[in-house]
Amino acid sequence: MSLTAHAHVDDHAHDHGHHHKETFVTKYIFSQDHKMISKQYLITGLIMGVIGIGMSLLFRMQLAWPGESFPIFETFLGKWAPDGVMDADVYLALVTIHGTIMVFFVLTAGLSGTFSNLLIPLQIGARDMASGFLNMLSYWMFFISSVIMLISLFVEAGPAAAGWTIYPPLSALPLAQAGSGMGMTLWLVSMAIFIASSLLGSLNYIVTVLNLRTKGMSMTRLPLTIWAFFVTAIIGVISFPVLLSAALLLIMDRSFGTSFFLSDIFIQGEVLHYQGGSPVLFEHLFWFLGHPEVYIVILPAMGIVSEVLSVNARKPVFGYRAMIASILAIAFLSTIVWGHHMFVSGMNPFLGSVFTFTTLLIAIPSAVKAFNWITTLWKGNLQLNPAMLFSIGMVSTFITGGLTGIILGDSTLDINVHDTYFVVAHFHLVMGISALYGLFAGVYHWFPKMFQSRMMNKNLGYIHFWITAVGSYGIFFPMHFIGMAGVPRRYYENTAFPMFDEFTDIQVLMTVFALITAGAQLVFAYNFVSSIFYGKKGPQNPWKATTLEWDAPIKHIHGNWDGPIPEVHRWSYDYSKTYENGEYILPGQDFVPQTVPLQENEEELQH
Repeated sequence: MSLTAHAHVDDHAHDHGHHHKETFVTKYIFSQDHKMISKQYLITGLIMGVIGIGMSLLFRMQLAWPGESFPIFETFLGKWAPDGVMDADVYLALVTIHGTIMVFFVLTAGLSGTFSNLLIPLQIGARDMASGFLNMLSYWMFFISSVIMLISLFVEAGPAAAGWTIYPPLSALPLAQAGSGMGMTLWLVSMAIFIASSLLGSLNYIVTVLNLRTKGMSMTRLPLTIWAFFVTAIIGVISFPVLLSAALLLIMDRSFGTSFFLSDIFIQGEVLHYQGGSPVLFEHLFWFLGHPEVYIVILPAMGIVSEVLSVNARKPVFGYRAMIASILAIAFLSTIVWGHHMFVSGMNPFLGSVFTFTTLLIAIPSAVKAFNWITTLWKGNLQLNPAMLFSIGMVSTFITGGLTGIILGDSTLDINVHDTYFVVAHFHLVMGISALYGLFAGVYHWFPKMFQSRMMNKNLGYIHFWITAVGSYGIFFPMHFIGMAGVPRRYYENTAFPMFDEFTDIQVLMTVFALITAGAQLVFAYNFVSSIFYGKKGPQNPWKATTLEWDAPIKHIHGNWDGPIPEVHRWSYDYSKTYENGEYILPGQDFVPQTVPLQENEEELQH
């Protein structure tokens, strides 16, 4: 009786909405339940991803067949593609919005927004986030910023067209070009709201991890997913406000006559009144967020991959404490390497050597993670389901993309390939594709937890993986070679340079791979949507995992557990653990959930 009363009080104290009937609006739209908010982030992020990938296909077709007429251009671009021929101005706008959407609205929100929300309360043993209201607010600010970014596509002068890095003076002078007008203003407003959303979310994640862990859940028993989300949130709190300040100063330059980033500007022979500013100052402010942003995107993917590899290799993750140390080292070093984006900006060579040193230093914790993932796989009992394949694929692209970072991180070598396709190949592999693989691995792995134990179709998952894996390398591997040959990025055609004519066939090849790879994402979209409604139901713990989220009931309740929150007695990775005589700790079961107390004669692993 007293236990029942305690459970009731516990539920009532932590879950105000549990006993009241929820309406459609409070359950699905203005929900404060972290599980519903994670689905809202995921579905919004996937829709933005479709738009971002669609844009990339349009400008890839322009690169492969410059000046050709395509009816699809006229359909989607209207006046910007008269008679189906793409206008040069809209090409740069497409590149700008594609980069913005993919980096901020798909990868940042799709990984942190989705999986931090889903997993932090479930894996640490909490009823919900520290503040459900702030959590709801952070999603709706993200949604509003997404809508404003999409509205900017339809303004008369066109969307922002200064590249996703929005360097002045193109972004600071409304008169500079078509995409510097209202479209640029909407870009800045959208990003300001997005940053506020990210800060609210990040503060919520940090407070939840520090304060709401269940009994027995020490920091060294946390899954690596939670460590990754926790440190990602800290990086966001440190670096996102710097971009907000840059955006506000840029708005002042654009609208209030200041000159933080402008000096000695001539337009059509007329001298403008700006004096004393410097566009390089903007570069410093932008990249102080811009490089940590790479790790805000990739760290959650790393955490997801660590978890999925361990579960599907049926082995404890190798070097748990070294993995935590590498996450912390990456977080610290990521804030002191931003200058490697600016080696050709006239930077003092000594300062360049300092940034070269810190950039090469970050390879060490990154290598620790790669070696530990490979060692986790070594001699494991591998379950090659789609989530596992995408995780292994992420290790592959992270290594291949990371190796080219050594060249770009060296101030003398970077000069030769700066602003060529070599850079595009590097960051798409190491950040774009690797992070997307982490996203896909997470969706396939936790889909049953999100959608009432329904499973995604495994065969469609295999088709999705193999076409995506071959296609991704088909798109970005050849880019390294045309980049080393000097082909510049962001040019909508290279017909003015006869020495680049021989690379046209490679552009065609990459575009064909891009179209095929985009087709594979339609397979994923069909699999995702159909599985929500018609997917085969699986058991409560389909992957035989040890972490707490699989202990929560299948029925989604606001509060996660019906009765008292379970207590934790061991770390997160007790797979294939045996006694000295070779018998499993739990007879016939090669995993031990975190909620199972230590057995007689069993020692907790010194991970």
